[in-house]
Amino acid sequence: MTTQAIPVELGARRYDVHVGANLLAGLGAFARQALDLGGDAPPRRAVVLADATVAPLYAQSVVASLLEADFATRQLTVPAGEPNKTLTTYASLMDGLLRLTPPIDRRTLIVALGGGVTSDIAGFVAATALRGLDWLVCPTTLLAAVDASVGGKTAVDHPAGKNLVGAFHQPRGVLIDVNTFATLPHPQFVDGLAECVKHAVIRDRALLEFMEDHTAAIIQRDEETLVELVARNVAIKAEIVAGDEREAGDRALLNFGHTIGHAVETLVGYERIGHGAAVSLGMTAACELARSRGLLEREACQRVTKLLATLGLPTKFDDLENVPRPTTTDIWNVMQRDKKTQAGQVRMILPVMLGAAAIFDDITPDNVARAVEVL
Repeated sequence: MTTQAIPVELGARRYDVHVGANLLAGLGAFARQALDLGGDAPPRRAVVLADATVAPLYAQSVVASLLEADFATRQLTVPAGEPNKTLTTYASLMDGLLRLTPPIDRRTLIVALGGGVTSDIAGFVAATALRGLDWLVCPTTLLAAVDASVGGKTAVDHPAGKNLVGAFHQPRGVLIDVNTFATLPHPQFVDGLAECVKHAVIRDRALLEFMEDHTAAIIQRDEETLVELVARNVAIKAEIVAGDEREAGDRALLNFGHTIGHAVETLVGYERIGHGAAVSLGMTAACELARSRGLLEREACQRVTKLLATLGLPTKFDDLENVPRPTTTDIWNVMQRDKKTQAGQVRMILPVMLGAAAIFDDITPDNVARAVEVL
């Protein structure tokens, strides 16, 4: 199977995202290429920050590949799960990194191995250790592959909200091995499909049609279908990031479904609802708001919710077990602390047709109440 390479064009910080099957064993060679290391380059150090659940499955192969490529390699473990994406975990990892013997230096490479939580924390460690280290991303979940791994957003959560402490720090490369998705529990795999639907709704109607036509193959995790699905999603995100690296404009479109979704996560608790499930609810609500404003036809709105449901994602709170329904007042209060809020005005991304969306900065509590009613 051919590996697809998608460039993220950011001038001097340009990097490639490689998508394919059975790629992890070649990580060392990929790292040397990403860092522009010739055959006579001196040895470098690498520290793999591996998710605690993923480490027993893939860390040995990753470390072996880096050692073979002449990287003196160590491994640190990242506690699994969104509840551990905290400043406490960040501080613990930083302590472990800075106490390694021999000490790290500014040529040390950080490798993130795991899902979005791992890449967010590892990237933040790389952004801040010694004022900035090179890093690579090896996402092992579909969600991380099509979202967190591309674009250089790094962060940890805060009790006030999700991803409120972090930095923009672009990786030197991303290696996506779709075979790693085979070990994901079904709910975690489905979680990633929400971001795929998001990209389709805001940017690419043809991708929406691809997902509708290949739903069975996607759910069955057909290797060839997953490579195509991931590559098309990465291409969309890469194009948006290249045009707006720090979310001053169109990159905010990638937050479709996230404003309400993040509020739901914060209120319900990260241990009770997956990110993709929350975003699915957020997209459902956003589509309803777009429909009520006359931006989106009812048929288009129903098409999005049908695809979400067919893929196994929730479109109502009743679709979830043991998840309390937050009040619209509480959702609105959390939304006011969202990173996209400007001068106290809540902003939301709403679809204006399938394949296109826009930023609206006139969102009111009544708007949100009407949107959340459908959930």
